[in-house]
Amino acid sequence: MKPLGRVKIKWSADFAYAIGLLVTDGSLSKDGRHISFTSKDKEMMENFQRSLKVMCHIGKKSSGSVNEKKYYVIQIGDVLFYEFLLNIGLMPNKSRILENIKIPDKYFFHFLRGHFDGDGTFYSYFDPRWKSSFMFYLTFISASEKHIIWLRKTISRLAKVDGHFGKSNSVYRVRYAKAESLRLLQKMYDNASISLSRKTIKIFEAIHKVKDKSKIARVEKLVNSQA
Repeated sequence: MKPLGRVKIKWSADFAYAIGLLVTDGSLSKDGRHISFTSKDKEMMENFQRSLKVMCHIGKKSSGSVNEKKYYVIQIGDVLFYEFLLNIGLMPNKSRILENIKIPDKYFFHFLRGHFDGDGTFYSYFDPRWKSSFMFYLTFISASEKHIIWLRKTISRLAKVDGHFGKSNSVYRVRYAKAESLRLLQKMYDNASISLSRKTIKIFEAIHKVKDKSKIARVEKLVNSQA
């Protein structure tokens, strides 16, 4: 008898966002059935449920030698979804061996928004070397070099920005400065219905400090709708 799936497997903006979250903070068990998603952020868990349209119990767990249960966790038992994730490039113990993920170009930037909410960073500052120079950077990270190389190549192909590849403390990253960040943010938040509010607000506050508003009007509108 063919197993019934809990997750509706159909590409959409929200579904692609969920795949981005799973690539960064998800894990596949070795039993061929269970998928887990873990985060310290309760809103992240709720976003994950919304994006997959699956209501699951949100549990708590500790990490490593620490007994305090600081992490939220969701576990989904779904053979069909598990097999789908294997087919697009995920696998058990993926952190350092992850490579390409098969995402339709149409939904790639929704996937990238999920990737960013899971493991990305955004920071800004005034550069003292130049008067009134406000800088900000959008960064994606992974423990897998091959995955970050694939991510950078795909972003370059679809958004025409190159970023800067680097490594720090055994973590690989690709980082985009202000002009390239604005181009990526336009694409990541266009028609976005789900995002992590604390990161979205941080972006919104930063782009408000840019003096030339004509260059960021579209991003400001998109990010404001998410805040």
